[in-house]
Amino acid sequence: MLEHNLIASSLIALGSWSMATVRARADGGSSVLDRTIGAQEEATGTAPSRDNDGGDHQRRVVEQGGSRGPRLIIVSNRVAVPEQGNKQIAGGLEVAVKAALRNRTGVWFGCSGKIDDTEPAEPRTVERNHITYAIIDLSKNDFEEYYNGLANRVLWPILHYRVDLQEYSRANQSGYMRVNRLFAERLSAFVREDDVIWVHDYHLMPLARELRARGHLNPIGFFLHIPCAPLDILRTLPHHQEILGALTDYDLVGFQTENDRDNFAAYVLTIPGAKAARALTFEVHGRQTRIGAFPVSIETATYARLARNAARSPLAREIGESLKGLRLVLGVDRLDCCKGIVQRINAFDRFLELNPEWRSRVTLLQITPGSRSDITDQAATENEATTLTARVNGRYGEASWTPIRYVNCYHSRTALSGIYRAADVALVTPLREGMNLVAKEYVAAQDAENPGVLVLSQFAGATAELTGALIVNPHDSEAVAAALKRALEMPLAERRERHGPMLKHLLVHDVEHWAESFLSALAETRQRPGLMSDLRAFLTPSWSRGPMSP
Repeated sequence: MLEHNLIASSLIALGSWSMATVRARADGGSSVLDRTIGAQEEATGTAPSRDNDGGDHQRRVVEQGGSRGPRLIIVSNRVAVPEQGNKQIAGGLEVAVKAALRNRTGVWFGCSGKIDDTEPAEPRTVERNHITYAIIDLSKNDFEEYYNGLANRVLWPILHYRVDLQEYSRANQSGYMRVNRLFAERLSAFVREDDVIWVHDYHLMPLARELRARGHLNPIGFFLHIPCAPLDILRTLPHHQEILGALTDYDLVGFQTENDRDNFAAYVLTIPGAKAARALTFEVHGRQTRIGAFPVSIETATYARLARNAARSPLAREIGESLKGLRLVLGVDRLDCCKGIVQRINAFDRFLELNPEWRSRVTLLQITPGSRSDITDQAATENEATTLTARVNGRYGEASWTPIRYVNCYHSRTALSGIYRAADVALVTPLREGMNLVAKEYVAAQDAENPGVLVLSQFAGATAELTGALIVNPHDSEAVAAALKRALEMPLAERRERHGPMLKHLLVHDVEHWAESFLSALAETRQRPGLMSDLRAFLTPSWSRGPMSP
């Protein structure tokens, strides 16, 4: 009994900072704007914490050069090494990784993005702000088979429910497994006994199994940033147990939504010998794996401030002048068949057909930079989107009005934040999406006194959180057209009523909350041989500052 109480007391102490921080963010100023500013100041350490127990402790740790918890090793396909003097706010995975590493000593391990056909060398390392960036190069053959091959031509479409698009080959699967072994071999040199390892996304599903085979008993977590399809679709992957089944070598597997989590749970139970140990925990070949839903998020307060500043930028003024009083509908997506770009253009076409009074009064700005390289469906999507855009512009356009502006180029995160803020409506209508951070960025970027309206696909993971959006089926062009009309004509009071709770939710459930929640769950899931081992682990100095309970 004493041992149980000591462990429980240690876990409660470990959890105090995270809960205090969440409460501080939720109990902020009297207005949405106050809460935005306050949360951003707390995140950057520029203002006193509103919780004496949590925030003060965090500042003391930072000032003393310490870290919260054991060393954290992040592993992802690509590593974004920051350039010295570059203050551009990062996007995507980089934001999530840096949230996890904030105030922790850590390593970020992965590919450099360079192709090098010489013999694979030891990782190159760069030190930045207590983080070690360890990068390796891939050969052209490895890149083609592992990344362009199995990862993006097979796993990506299958996990997005598009079995018809998979292009499987044994050579590509062999390359995928080979690169995962290469990652494990190169990573092994960095791993210490008390490190926590967090692996990200579908490129590296077998990595834990490879690390276990090399004797590493560390707690290892995995997070899937894209959807997880239902059982019958997952099993269309040839030799799926070598890849999907390897996820059971992780201690914790995280998904964007409960639906994704439940899809994987159904898959695990088909593995020979697998059984449900307890709620959301499965035992496979003597190991226990826990699964959970951890919706990824953004740096909400920081992004809100960025958008306010960007609204006064030269680019924002240029866009405003070019619109000449037109209402702006915005779509922002990578060029991918799962983003629903073609369906969105068709829906806008239908909107103009059904609502002639809106012609010459509104324009759709579709920003679509290219994404994954050398993928067949990307080129097909671009060709169809540009053809449809030309047809709509030819059908409805006038000398002084272009219905659709289709921009196939990259915009910086700062520039996008200003465009988000200027848009009256965001059409975020993917056919299938793990989360969709564009929807969250749009909400964060809005002027709380005069917000725009989010039209969101029912198949985006963000739907569960952004309940103030107008939810649509992207396959139903008339329903999307009707939602667009409603959004453009929505009264200010309703727009505020919808936007306010969404922003409040995102201020609390930001990217730091996501990282802390996952790492807390991983800490609780750590597998040890016995009770006394657990006790010793939690009471040693290196673990006394461990990840905290959400």
